[in-house]
This record gives sequence, C-alpha cells and structure tokens, in this order.
Amino acid sequence: MALRIYEVDVPIHDTTHPDRRGLHVFTGVADSPAAALRRAHEVHDAVLAAHTAGLDIPDTQDGGWTARGLRPGWELDWHAAKAGPWHNPVSWTSPSDFAL
Repeated sequence: MALRIYEVDVPIHDTTHPDRRGLHVFTGVADSPAAALRRAHEVHDAVLAAHTAGLDIPDTQDGGWTARGLRPGWELDWHAAKAGPWHNPVSWTSPSDFAL
C-alpha cells in the first residue's frame, strides 16, 4: 500500500472542567488509517512520557508525526479517534471554483 499523509482527529476534554472540549489533530505519513491511528497514539505517548519525566518534547518523528500541542490536564479519547486522508486546506493544487 502506498504511503500518504493522514490526519487523526482525537476528541479531548479538560479533566478539571469537563465542559471544556476540543479536538487534537495529528498528521503524518502512514500506509493506512489504522497505521496512522497507531502512530498518532505512539507519538502522543512518547511526548507525554518525556513531559512527565521533565524532558524536552521530542522533535518530529519518522513520517512527520509529532505532538507539539500537548495540553497537560486534558484527556484524549482514543476510542473516539478518527483517521483519514489529510486534505491541505490551503493547497494551491486543489481544484477550486474560481479562476485566477
């Protein structure tokens, strides 16, 4: 299977204020949605472990995966996570309805 860029959207909530909710978005290269979800979870776990140990957040990992926006006190709902192909919202190569 060919590699492509995937987006993994993971619902999050603030553990001290459960009404505060959001979405954490991961992107990177994978060969399937399942592999993208696995990589996003691995990257998040590595960043959380580094943060907990007082270390620097790891740089971008293999395939472009990273978790730079770690929010301590927020919980990610991995069971509700969704992975799919990433579509660049600002790409000049995307089809559009307007002429230049």
